[in-house]
Amino acid sequence: MNPAADDFSQALALIPEGYSEGSFEAGRWGATVKRSPDGKRIWLYAEDLGGSDVVSFNLYLLEASGSTLKPCEMSSAKVVAFVLGYRPDKQGHPRLPAKRSASR
Repeated sequence: MNPAADDFSQALALIPEGYSEGSFEAGRWGATVKRSPDGKRIWLYAEDLGGSDVVSFNLYLLEASGSTLKPCEMSSAKVVAFVLGYRPDKQGHPRLPAKRSASR
């Protein structure tokens, strides 16, 4: 296994599906992630909310050849730096129901 690829995969898994806002390099960013129903493609588009910078890529997860990162008109290094450095705001886990109070 490639430790750098593992770090990238783990960091990408922490970015929630749909739209989120968070921080990257001391700036505010908005990021949208879509994961295909078959689990074979992840798409991310993020933009600097205080500027004009963007990050965009498709990640293809193929059994035969492994994963393939396809940045959209930018370097792979820029994509990797964003995914490793982006910190979504804490919003709770969207798939878990809210805890109910223990009062009866």
